[in-house]
Amino acid sequence: MPRYEYRCRPCGSTFELNRPMAESSAPAVCPEGHEDTVKLLSAVAVGGSASAPAPAPGGGGGCCGGGCCG
Repeated sequence: MPRYEYRCRPCGSTFELNRPMAESSAPAVCPEGHEDTVKLLSAVAVGGSASAPAPAPGGGGGCCGGGCCG
């Protein structure tokens, strides 16, 4: 279930709620009971690389790279 972050305007606290996507824009009440809240935008960072490491020079691995082909 997605997690949404909200900020309470009266007390300034920030809080998170787990709720279905269909309820993402529904009003949220802060833990202190205030109803004047706004949903914050969240940025998601995805890192990494999709490439595989290069094989060692002259090293084994694979048929033609390992010398098994005649």
